[in-house]
Amino acid sequence: MAAHRCSRCSWLLLVFIFSFYVSAKSEEATQANDEHASVVDNPQTAAETGKQPSEERLWEATQVNEAVPIDAAAHKQDFPVPGSVLTPTPQLKDDFKEELVIRPLQSGDIYASFQFRTVWETDFTTGSKVSHYRLFPKSLGQVISKFSVRELHISFTQGYWRTMQWGQPYLPSPPGAELWVWFQDTVTDVDATWKELTNVLSGIFCASLNFIDSTNTVQPSASFKPLGIANGTDHRFLRYATLPREIVCTENLTPWKKLLPCGSKAGLAVLLKSEKLFHSSFHSQAVHIRPVCQDWQCKSTSLELRQTLNVVFDLHTSGQGKQEWSLFKMFSRTLTEACPLASSSKIYIDVTDNPQEEQFELSPATPLLSQAVVLGDRRTFSVYDLTQQVTFGTVRSLNVLIRWKSTQGDMLRPLLHAERYVAGYGLQTGEIHTLMYNNHPFRSFPVLLLDSVPWYLRLYVHTLTVTSKGKDNKPSYIHYQPSKDRIRPHLLEMLVQLPPHSVTEVTVQFERALLKWTEYTPDPNHGFYVGSSVINALVPSTVAMHTNITQEQPLFSNFFPCKEESSYFMRVYTEPLLVNLPTPDFSMPYNVICLTCTVVAVGYGSLYNLLTRSFQIEEPNPGLAKRIANVIRKMRGVPPL
Repeated sequence: MAAHRCSRCSWLLLVFIFSFYVSAKSEEATQANDEHASVVDNPQTAAETGKQPSEERLWEATQVNEAVPIDAAAHKQDFPVPGSVLTPTPQLKDDFKEELVIRPLQSGDIYASFQFRTVWETDFTTGSKVSHYRLFPKSLGQVISKFSVRELHISFTQGYWRTMQWGQPYLPSPPGAELWVWFQDTVTDVDATWKELTNVLSGIFCASLNFIDSTNTVQPSASFKPLGIANGTDHRFLRYATLPREIVCTENLTPWKKLLPCGSKAGLAVLLKSEKLFHSSFHSQAVHIRPVCQDWQCKSTSLELRQTLNVVFDLHTSGQGKQEWSLFKMFSRTLTEACPLASSSKIYIDVTDNPQEEQFELSPATPLLSQAVVLGDRRTFSVYDLTQQVTFGTVRSLNVLIRWKSTQGDMLRPLLHAERYVAGYGLQTGEIHTLMYNNHPFRSFPVLLLDSVPWYLRLYVHTLTVTSKGKDNKPSYIHYQPSKDRIRPHLLEMLVQLPPHSVTEVTVQFERALLKWTEYTPDPNHGFYVGSSVINALVPSTVAMHTNITQEQPLFSNFFPCKEESSYFMRVYTEPLLVNLPTPDFSMPYNVICLTCTVVAVGYGSLYNLLTRSFQIEEPNPGLAKRIANVIRKMRGVPPL
């Protein structure tokens, strides 16, 4: 019986092993058929797969094939099925360039300007959604698409640009924060979109842009024309606002650097060290987005993102004992490579005033020279191409050194600059003075002045005067929008002709308003800031300007479009104003509160204590002799005393 059971178990085991072997063979046959079908379907891919080395794969676009049944694979070789293969997504054409311009100043200071430009061949105005971002930052692309933005210009500046000492900057900006946006004509409620956009940008750049509201926003009628291509200039879709008290710090620089394709890991962005940038006389970072033409016929458009950073290093505040500059002394770092995603990476050193190395010596020397028309003047630059390995030498590091030999030289006086200040005494009335200087010896040119004054400075427009060389200078265009208390500010725009070699003064009187006690800042005695005036002008040029914006030029010389060869566009900002308002004595409420609390605590506390306390009569304790006598009387059975 036991033998019969063992033989039965052995037979069952053999049957199980045989069935398992048959199922494994069938799976191998099915897998072989699948491989054969895939090879027949795409033999080139199969061959490449067999030759693919065992290394890390690159992130590239690949074709996606549909799954095909096994029985239909044999017929695909002769009769391809239409639509069975998905067409690959077309690669989005984008380009990235980076530049650094270094201009030695006659005062011994040095001016460095970073330019990062990303051009993307796409169009958000058609309403098509874009889901693939390569070089263009996705955060800004989503903002442009959601809020129907045509142009966006934002800047954060710490310090004031000293025009008479440093000349004109490549890209001007006022102290504090500045934001102006052109919306598309499809936006129905511009004010609501503007408010939501400022809140979003406040989160992206870690700034106080959420404080922009109707009280500091204006709608210019003639200033701030689109810098890119535009089908129309309906100023109903333009908004402009400033925050002159905005403080620029590391928390604003970090998100700005994250918008770059290489971040701060490679290329020129490795020099952007916050400890050095903010230890300077002037620092400004900006983001500009606008549509541009791809060719001179402008048959197709692209979206341009330009990130700029301007900084001026002071010789005295840097603590250097001798007049020499280098990349390491300015930024505490050197360059080792260009950004791998950049098609062009160059450093320009302005050597126009140093043809024979009489003022400063540049090392390492470079044989590359370039000329460009910048701000109406032809300048010469020494060029370092970071995409060439020979630039870094054998040490694989580039540290450009500028060693001064002589500080004597002619200071380049700008043709146009402006100043502004507050005059008057007391805290009731005052007067705003704006001075515009035309230093051209024989040419006059018009300027467009824009003033945005807060509502708590009530302007007396009938006191507006414009004088040049002691005579009245009547503006050819004036646009004034009065303010409304706690709703909107004043807006004043004027087109004034500046005579040659003259000073034009614009004055207007105002009255200070009395604010509510909840509208004062935590430090009301510090004063209230008034944003800078904006002056736009077409200044006569000494050389012929380039009118072809698609021509290959350095980035720092082709930001503002030029339509005439005889003049160039210039924008100048004045100083912000600090105005004192009638301020109540905020210490009196503090004293009243303290005195009131003391009286209440003493008076009401005593009364409440008397009303709620319970009184009990407490018998005095007997003396020692009486207690002894009571003990003796208790022992004798006599009642105590």
